[in-house]
Amino acid sequence: MKKTAVIAIGGNAVNRPGESPTAENMLSALNDAMKHIVELLEDYSVVITHGNGPQVGNLLIQQEMAKSVIPPFPIDVNDAQTQGSLGYMIAQSLRNQLLKVGMKREIAAIVTQVVVDKNDPAFFNPTKPVGPFYTKEEAEKLAKEKGWVMKEDAGRGFRRVVPSPKPLEIVEKDVIKLLLTSDVVVIAVGGGGIPVVKENGQLKGVEAVIDKDRASSLLAVEINADIFIILTGVEKVSLNYKKPNQVDLDHLTIEEAEKYLKEGHFPEGSMGPKIEAAINFVKSTGRECLITEISKLKEALNGLTGTRITK
Repeated sequence: MKKTAVIAIGGNAVNRPGESPTAENMLSALNDAMKHIVELLEDYSVVITHGNGPQVGNLLIQQEMAKSVIPPFPIDVNDAQTQGSLGYMIAQSLRNQLLKVGMKREIAAIVTQVVVDKNDPAFFNPTKPVGPFYTKEEAEKLAKEKGWVMKEDAGRGFRRVVPSPKPLEIVEKDVIKLLLTSDVVVIAVGGGGIPVVKENGQLKGVEAVIDKDRASSLLAVEINADIFIILTGVEKVSLNYKKPNQVDLDHLTIEEAEKYLKEGHFPEGSMGPKIEAAINFVKSTGRECLITEISKLKEALNGLTGTRITK
């Protein structure tokens, strides 16, 4: 039996730093990224998860510019759109890389809904910036007309902020498990999943953004994955990142990860959610989480690099 790996790919795998977010550039980046995923497929059944923050942001800007012609969609629908477009790009890139090495595998991109609690504290304190920048006057008008929460963003203007609630349940988890039993490579939980709440037994989309790594960790727990892999822009997790006294870490216990997180070594806007996601998976399953850079994936799985978080 193959082991099951949930692999959360970071934004650099979709759009290289400094490159324009065109479809051509994204496909080029994904073709490079998928070469490293192909190397795992002989030994692992794989679920690929991915972010979509920049893509949703760009879509919101497009819709804002066209709002006098076509009404903008709510964020949950935009999440679904970018899940579809990125799922297509990842699936095509992976298939092309498989063809190059003469390997045949079926691939399925699943539009994934994730249940959140409508009473989650995040809904009462929105913090996640989305969409375009506005002037103070425009922001005040939108807050009044649409009930949006608007906050200044680092002196660059005002942006809408939305809740980032905790993921509770992957709606399509049984479909994903079923596909894995047939050794299908699954692409799921794009952008953290489409946030939905339960009302009288029914699902309803909500205006929110779920953290991709937290949702990926939950998926890894719910499908009983053997390993959870977070691919990011660095080879190893570090203390004192980009400071003269930077220390790269080969291994972290849960206790160490929680201690360093509390001490502020892993900021909320970068490594923090990844460490939290790793802690959640390892605590829930007793299995390990690996954090590394995508080009080092095979080496990391062979114990030559990367940071392992274990119980």
